[in-house]
Amino acid sequence: MNRIREMRKEKGYTQMKLQELTGVDQSDYSKIENGKRNLTLEQCKKLAIILETSMDYLSGLTDQKEPYPRAKEE
Repeated sequence: MNRIREMRKEKGYTQMKLQELTGVDQSDYSKIENGKRNLTLEQCKKLAIILETSMDYLSGLTDQKEPYPRAKEE
């Protein structure tokens, strides 16, 4: 997933830092970035929040990086 790698680098995060923030194992995360493993819905959601983008952008459904307005958590 080149978009995830691109967004990670734009934010200045290492793979290890994203592993810490998301709880995704570093080797699994590396496989995700290299297209050898798919994200779960929950992993995609966490990454979109951390990278300040939308799940649609990460999955290639849109070219707009800006996130949608998020619902307030109660």
